[in-house]
Amino acid sequence: MDRLVKRLVAVIAIIGTLYHLYIVIHPFTPLASLRISLLDLTQVQRAMHVFLIALLGYLTSFIRLRARHRIGALPLAFMTVVILVEFVRLDLPYSLKGFGVLIWACTMLPTLLPSTQKWSNLACALLSFLPFVYLVVHYEALIYRAIMPEPWDLVMSFAEVLLVLGVIFRLSGPIMPTIVMLFLVYNLHGDAIGGLFANPGFDFDMLLGKMYCETEAGIFGSITGVSVKYLIYFTIMGAIVTRLNFGRIIANIALLFVGRSPASPGRACSMMAVLMGMFSGSGAADTQFVATLTKPLFEKVHYDKLVAAGVIATVGSVAYITPPVMGSISFLMVELLSIPYSQIIVMAIGPMLLYLFGILVYNELYVRKMNLPQLEISALIDFSYFRRYCYVFIPIAFIIAMIYKGFSINITVTLAAILFVLFAYIDPSIRPPLANLMKALEEGIIGLLPIASAVIAANMIMSMMVMSGLASKFSILLMQISGSSILVAVLLTGFFSLVLGMGVPPIATYVLTSALTAPTIQKLAMLNGIPEEAALMATHMFLFYFAVLAEVTPPVALSAYASASVMGTDPIKTGIFAARVALPKYLIGLTLILSLSGTALLIIPVLHTLPLASAMGHIVFTFFFTIMGILCLNAAVVGFFARALSSVQRYVIGICAILLFYPSYSLSIIAAVIALPLLMLNLIRGRTAVMV
Repeated sequence: MDRLVKRLVAVIAIIGTLYHLYIVIHPFTPLASLRISLLDLTQVQRAMHVFLIALLGYLTSFIRLRARHRIGALPLAFMTVVILVEFVRLDLPYSLKGFGVLIWACTMLPTLLPSTQKWSNLACALLSFLPFVYLVVHYEALIYRAIMPEPWDLVMSFAEVLLVLGVIFRLSGPIMPTIVMLFLVYNLHGDAIGGLFANPGFDFDMLLGKMYCETEAGIFGSITGVSVKYLIYFTIMGAIVTRLNFGRIIANIALLFVGRSPASPGRACSMMAVLMGMFSGSGAADTQFVATLTKPLFEKVHYDKLVAAGVIATVGSVAYITPPVMGSISFLMVELLSIPYSQIIVMAIGPMLLYLFGILVYNELYVRKMNLPQLEISALIDFSYFRRYCYVFIPIAFIIAMIYKGFSINITVTLAAILFVLFAYIDPSIRPPLANLMKALEEGIIGLLPIASAVIAANMIMSMMVMSGLASKFSILLMQISGSSILVAVLLTGFFSLVLGMGVPPIATYVLTSALTAPTIQKLAMLNGIPEEAALMATHMFLFYFAVLAEVTPPVALSAYASASVMGTDPIKTGIFAARVALPKYLIGLTLILSLSGTALLIIPVLHTLPLASAMGHIVFTFFFTIMGILCLNAAVVGFFARALSSVQRYVIGICAILLFYPSYSLSIIAAVIALPLLMLNLIRGRTAVMV
């Protein structure tokens, strides 16, 4: 049975990938004149996407059962029982109520009885056809019935909601669907809450109508559209790069530039993460890839296992902010902020380079402190290798050029993926079997399942927040707690983002924090002297940055878990070491929003706000002091510069580092005047000790 389902998954996944690829070229084909709903209508395209995610999610869960803790799933089970009761109370025929109970049993019974998960996955896979087919048949009428849905509309909406929550539970665990249920229950019974957070309490049939029938809300809204429009194409390209053997070529090219220093393993994994980040935009996947390839290098120079795992986990997450892909959040920003993707690329470059610089500095100081041995030159590759395979970067250059020319991202990435396929079969040294291409097409959508399901859930949450007005209420609360202090508000928001990111993917973290906190952060930034447009950009880049940092923040850090699985270390301890390596990155994120000079790290806000000469001055000085802050903070964390630092020196240099990050030129100059002599004295003594 498992083998049959596995083959079925492969066939459906390949068809699903080809469907998404065809959507890109469909407007330029003769079929465009036929007006086929599955190919032409946004609502139906999104429904098809959600259907494929649910169907493939349940089928892959049937093949690879994942143990879920019953206690962790209890809140989800309880709240789904609450909405089941609400459904049964609706004025519906008993047969339809019974069908709703059956849907609940298939999707949610495994939360209470894990032994039922195997058969329920197949049942849910079959049930996922019903709301999809119903929408395809009735899509036009459903739009007009969003406020007053008919009985079958309610049943199909209830089924779709539970099917989406069920597949997220199976793919990613109970936290994300539990958060969705919290918002749903809040919208149902908000009238029972007093004070600021009270809401009228919406009828359940109205909520179901919004979730399923409305075009730009609920399950099929604009955030789900990000997955259809952008994410699927980058996962397809990433799968093609990996399956057609380009991943190892990119890794080997990275090894060319690292030398044979003891720091070379850390340099190599950083370079690999950046290069792979250009193609994939997936933190955990890149972490695992980099860890697998560089583990032998770290072992050769005798890195401490936890330090190596922490460095790898931190560099893996750099994929989220490495242009031109940058993961799912960047595309959502395009939709929410209505700004060109090229501007987001430019704004991400500065923080990405600083992020990378911080990792490299930590790595260099660590190997010098531990006096690790040289990496054997035999581990490296001749430079002719780069000349032979440098063409692998042509598709990336093509993507960047096409984006700046204004072409749509899905067309651009599809053409880049086709270029990779052509290169693979033209180059006789690569030329993989056709089965590899088929596997890439299969993995193109399979790799998207956890992210896409979280995106759909985020769309549901956003819709419910809009209905209840929760975002404005939360903003009022944040303003009251912070006392109109931008620093306090930013610290609270950053902490909230990190805690939230422990349980949900970065895109869901960004959706929630941007909806709940962005208005307040932007308002306080404007009160702090940042113009409106610059404040908007800086606010969302700050939230983007902290959503990514949650990937390396213990106790639940996905990149740390991916690194630990390869390096054989404890995931929690790996997360702690990853957070130590990432420490300057937390402060970089805060710098982005605290003042106009801080936004200079994003480049675009100050260029749009100030005259060119003034803007360039801010950019140069802010980058200079931030780089100095990264250097000082890493020296304090590692306890070494040219030689070991005393405890007093570490504390003083650490405090100076924090002041250097704070975007105030006067504080930065004072900190530099104190820290530089200490570092120079340490450097002179270190050289003297070497000479002796």
